[in-house]
Amino acid sequence: MSNTAAESIEELVEYDREGLVPCVVQDWGSGEVLMLAYMNEQALRRTRDTGELHLWSRSRAEQWHKGATSGNVQTVRALRLDCDGDTLLALVEPAGPACHTGERSCFHRGDVDAAAPHEALPMLERTLRDRASRRPAGSYTVELLDDPARIGEKVMEEAEEVARAAREESEERIDEEAADVLYHLLVLLRSRGRSLADAERVLDGRRS
Repeated sequence: MSNTAAESIEELVEYDREGLVPCVVQDWGSGEVLMLAYMNEQALRRTRDTGELHLWSRSRAEQWHKGATSGNVQTVRALRLDCDGDTLLALVEPAGPACHTGERSCFHRGDVDAAAPHEALPMLERTLRDRASRRPAGSYTVELLDDPARIGEKVMEEAEEVARAAREESEERIDEEAADVLYHLLVLLRSRGRSLADAERVLDGRRS
């Protein structure tokens, strides 16, 4: 987190009458919203000083180092301020679940079956990690992970199929074949201990 950027945020943030500002917490890697909490001036200063998320607990009326008890700390990669200066956005790398219930995100109730498009790849990556760890019998993913050469062949095969679909098939077929490419590419990355975020960082570094 840039000291210059952090200093400007500290100067620009607008606290409410109780000295608080809402803080939306978002996963740095996946973009998923993890929680909504509050900061006061001291929590913001501690966050800046330590690089880990510090908050103000309204229910306990005390300073709160997120994860101090559970170990599920959240390393802050960036702090952003909205246009009015009255809401913070903390982009974090979570060490574990954000919610006290053990759920990854505090927003796990309501229309949870209606997954947003941006959630698809992070959810798939978590499923692949689970398959690699638990190795359930009959899993196609496990079969691929056990045969690295086959993964590469499948990526090339699916890439050819999506290219052919783009030349001569329907939009629906293009979508289906593109999904197959993404799945097999993520399995390939998992087999080498890499993730989509690693490739995304390379793309981000190429921006002019």
